[in-house]
Amino acid sequence: MTDIENHKFPGIFTVKDNERTSLSTKTLVPRQSVYGEKIVKKDDYEYRLWATRRSKLAAAIKKGLREMPIQPGSRVLYLGAASGTTVSHVSDIVGEDGVVFAVEFSVQVARKLIRLAETRTNIVPIIGDARHPTRYASLIGGTVDIVYQDVAQPNQAAILLENLSAFCSLGGWGMIAVKARSIDSTSRTDEVYNNEIAKLAAGGAEIIDSVNLDPFEKDHRFIVVRLAEEPM
Repeated sequence: MTDIENHKFPGIFTVKDNERTSLSTKTLVPRQSVYGEKIVKKDDYEYRLWATRRSKLAAAIKKGLREMPIQPGSRVLYLGAASGTTVSHVSDIVGEDGVVFAVEFSVQVARKLIRLAETRTNIVPIIGDARHPTRYASLIGGTVDIVYQDVAQPNQAAILLENLSAFCSLGGWGMIAVKARSIDSTSRTDEVYNNEIAKLAAGGAEIIDSVNLDPFEKDHRFIVVRLAEEPM
């Protein structure tokens, strides 16, 4: 028997099947499996299982993330959208009243993202460089509630701060998957994380939560911040 329960975070659900518990989102597009994930039907609704080893956000939630800014109705700027695996679940969460501006640098990778957006009207695919937010500002046309960043760059903190400054008011949220080995391949991972956290704090971001993603993602830490003052 399959049981589906509301997660503590709005828009997310837990699926209990036999002795296994999985995260899921209620699909915005019936019968659509985006990356081969299982679809579970219950009471006329369909739920897409959310793989923790395919999504850093799912891994962070599984590891005990305390604050989840992305909710139904949210406006999200997603940097490093890739082919849209996690973007598709964010699309489910924000629903028809929300929007996901999905930025991806690689034209080739973004082809799948564009096809996904053709079936989900709340995804706006943007081919762009997250290091230069002014270049895609006109496509966003205003502020967002959350900037989500999953970009393998050595200056991850600076990229998040620049986009927060460009698109969020004070109190806006930032979410970042820090990839230690993309920043520094020789230092201890804890040193890399602490340096990135210090940069974020110095740039006006209040650190709200910090979660190590092992064993789902090696050498990754997921950090949630809130814009407390104008970035330096």
